[in-house]
Amino acid sequence: MKFAPPLLACLLLTTLTAFAKQNALVFQSDFGEKDGAVASMRGVAYGVSADLRMFDLTHEIPTFDIWAAAYRLNQVAEYWPAGTVFVSVVDPGVGTDRRSVVLKTKTGHYFVTPDNGTLTLVADELGVAEMREIDEAVNRLKNSEKSYTFHGRDVYAYTGARLAAGVIEFKEVGRKLTQKVRRLPYEKAREDDGTIHGNIPILDVHYGNIWTNVSRDLFLEIEPEVLAPLRVKITQGDKAIYDERVPFVNTFGQVKLGEPVIYINDLLNVALAINQGDFAAKHGISSGADWNITLSR
Repeated sequence: MKFAPPLLACLLLTTLTAFAKQNALVFQSDFGEKDGAVASMRGVAYGVSADLRMFDLTHEIPTFDIWAAAYRLNQVAEYWPAGTVFVSVVDPGVGTDRRSVVLKTKTGHYFVTPDNGTLTLVADELGVAEMREIDEAVNRLKNSEKSYTFHGRDVYAYTGARLAAGVIEFKEVGRKLTQKVRRLPYEKAREDDGTIHGNIPILDVHYGNIWTNVSRDLFLEIEPEVLAPLRVKITQGDKAIYDERVPFVNTFGQVKLGEPVIYINDLLNVALAINQGDFAAKHGISSGADWNITLSR
């Protein structure tokens, strides 16, 4: 079949316009990829629109670790364009009365997830523009009503795909919520009389480095000198885990193999490492809302 040039141009313009309305859809979960859970979510999204651009943040969040899910979302969100829709499913309370929501941040990003603490850090860092509760009477995969334990597929992937594909607008997700995002408590980075206080939200799991929420700019307030040791104290709750003096370096090569260092990581936050070693394993350090750190001269 041949099309007249004006008709062909019209069809092309319509196709490009429809595609332009679609935003990236990014998945995160604690499902792993040994079975069909992730593929099921992607299949649901593909069923909404075959033109969706789908990506994976990670599916290796430690099982049931809501804090790790919160951190990973906040770690990457700013590098994605406004309009990106993140679907995050770490949901140990699936099937209970915890809320299923979509958060729109002040940066224009969308997060589809249970409101169980997963939104803690993006709410703090990107700001809350509006939050809506998912109306499952409208935004739920057809014929999935008898399934109570896979909202990641039946509710979150479906709703996220519809939002990313432009099938629904944000206001069609469900009713607007006036309640605040459920937050997990943690130590926000601050300086107090020459001492930096912060949290260890995550480990650089491949190398065993300790990543903190202390920004480079805040760290510089105590005027650290390269190769000059600083006192580092790490606690879990009220329990002291580590208390040593550690040099601040620009690169690992400034110290001998096996020596500890303070450095600035790729997120421009303070981190600790052992030159070609595993700091976390050697000292029994982990991460989470209850793992805190202080640094002082």
